[in-house]
Amino acid sequence: MLLHSFSTDVSQIPLPEKFTFPFYYEPHELARRAANELQQYLDSLENWFFDLKLGPEDYAHPLGKMFGVLVVRAQNGELGYLCAFSGVRTGKQEDNFFVPLVFDPFHENSLYAQKLKDLEHLTSTIENMEVDSKLVKLKRKTETREALNLEKLKNEKKRQAEKKKQRKTLRNKQEPLLSEFAFKKLKEEHHQASLASKFLLKEYQIYLKAQTHNDRLKIENWENEISKLKNKRKELSKHLQEWIFSNYRFLNARGETTNALELFKNRPPYIPPSGTGDCAAPKLLQYAYQNQLEPIAMAEFWYGEPLPSQVRKHGQFYPACRSKCEPVLGFMLQGLEVEENPLLQSQSVDLNLEIIYEDDHVFAVNKPAELLSVRGKEISDSVQERLERRFPDATGPLLVHRLDMSTSGILLCAKDIETYKKLQKQFTNRSISKRYVALLDGIVKEKEGFIDLPLRLDLDNRPFQLVDHQKGKSARTRYEVLKIQNGKTCIAFYPITGRTHQLRVHAAHKDGLNCPIIGDDLYGKRADRLHLHAEQLVFEHPVTKEEIHLKVEAPF
Repeated sequence: MLLHSFSTDVSQIPLPEKFTFPFYYEPHELARRAANELQQYLDSLENWFFDLKLGPEDYAHPLGKMFGVLVVRAQNGELGYLCAFSGVRTGKQEDNFFVPLVFDPFHENSLYAQKLKDLEHLTSTIENMEVDSKLVKLKRKTETREALNLEKLKNEKKRQAEKKKQRKTLRNKQEPLLSEFAFKKLKEEHHQASLASKFLLKEYQIYLKAQTHNDRLKIENWENEISKLKNKRKELSKHLQEWIFSNYRFLNARGETTNALELFKNRPPYIPPSGTGDCAAPKLLQYAYQNQLEPIAMAEFWYGEPLPSQVRKHGQFYPACRSKCEPVLGFMLQGLEVEENPLLQSQSVDLNLEIIYEDDHVFAVNKPAELLSVRGKEISDSVQERLERRFPDATGPLLVHRLDMSTSGILLCAKDIETYKKLQKQFTNRSISKRYVALLDGIVKEKEGFIDLPLRLDLDNRPFQLVDHQKGKSARTRYEVLKIQNGKTCIAFYPITGRTHQLRVHAAHKDGLNCPIIGDDLYGKRADRLHLHAEQLVFEHPVTKEEIHLKVEAPF
């Protein structure tokens, strides 16, 4: 059994009342101890990534991985812990330290191995057909001839156009000199010449096309064969994935079983994402249930360097991913007493929403941290809902922009639809000046600077954002260091764009400031609050055209 005993005495640590809610948690002390011991084991390896066979020797990415620990109680009452990593390893899936895969399709004589050989054979055939010298030579010959013929056709069109121009010039000259009958005859002759020209041009076009017709037909037939093979490969790959996910059979604490296909059949896009079931948390729970071990507490942490797109810090704890793990863990945790999801509990009931500016058209509020800007799926208490009650006669959407729930500060609002549209236009045109103040966990060396890191949603782990220089949307921020004290940096941010989590990612990412905002529970570490505040807003009043300056000092 892969149950590890604690190397230190943990008998005096109280057990948690409920099991860890995996998507938003502070690790229990037992889970912290287990994670620390796992990290010590990884530290002891000479080259942990390759020693554990987590990738080929020519692996090009930074070496980092998500690991997990599950504190369990054996049937004799003793506490211990299980270890896992997210993903699969190269070669045989044998180990004497980490729990195994929920389902291992990789053994030599498995259906997966056989079908994988078929896929590899198809891929090889397709690649060979695409680069076949006969096809390449035929394409080059045909494309060269078609380009030459196109040039010939263009020249013929120019020649015919010039003749038409000459005929028109002649008519214009002859009209005052000829009798009506003679000019009519000339026009008829020119009309016939024009018809003949069009006919000849069409015939010439057919003639030129016929020169490459057979070769183009050969190319199309060849490419159709390639397309058929690609469709065959796609279908084979689809059936193989379905077979794999039908064999990923998950247990829960009640002893019930289901597979990945069932768990995702009502969740768009209705198929499990690649890698479902291979994250650390499902592996840990599966092994515990299979070996009659009672789950007590769980935690996952990042070890090593992050991928360039991610914000990951070595040794830091992170929640389970949502796209792959939410349906799986939702089933696997049934039968356990699990902590309540804190994100479904409103933390804003007692928070005051202060109006800091108001006239007949515009007003602004100071949003406290942890109050939603607009209604959420589960929590309705929000700035939007409170303002609708306070201004029942307002005709506009009220909120002109939004702040993250955890961010405090100035929100601009409109009382009527026309004012709303005009203020929205100012945000779209970026003519509104915004200043945020934040407290960063670390020291920023440059006094001022500019961050340009494009962002996109992490589809596998909403609402996290990724830095993506190919598919991300432009995200730009100017910053100015205000003061440095006790290893913390107080900084002013001037966002040029307004992407989701822009300031949080730009602060935390290694290519940004590499200093997460204090209290950032997504890209840094939890604290009493997120130390990010929308301090200042300058805009043109849509009616009076006066420049309005709003400022609320940060409460930290």
